[in-house]
Amino acid sequence: MGGNDPHIHVQSKVVHDDAAARNVLASTFGLAGDLPSLVTTGCGLRVPYAMTSPRPDRVTCRACREHARREHLRFSEEVERLSRMTGSTISLAQGKLAADRHRDLAQRFSGPQG
Repeated sequence: MGGNDPHIHVQSKVVHDDAAARNVLASTFGLAGDLPSLVTTGCGLRVPYAMTSPRPDRVTCRACREHARREHLRFSEEVERLSRMTGSTISLAQGKLAADRHRDLAQRFSGPQG
């Protein structure tokens, strides 16, 4: 990347956001690892972490918005499938709640930015 990209992107692993995991570790154990300076995005570029966001209202790259939509839909199906498995630690109600949240995010990524 030449530094002229004005877009805000999503990380390629938008559902498994590293900052969220970092916050859990920090609040639970008092440990805080460094975030990477460059990350791979949903559109395949490597950009500064500061030029990414998991929030649909901030992402301006169309390819990244489509990537995030697909990933949230895929994850919602996975969560529902896991919640239906015998012995799952995720109840049906919890699975539905999480799946609905990710479907909502997918819908928000499919709409126009802003």
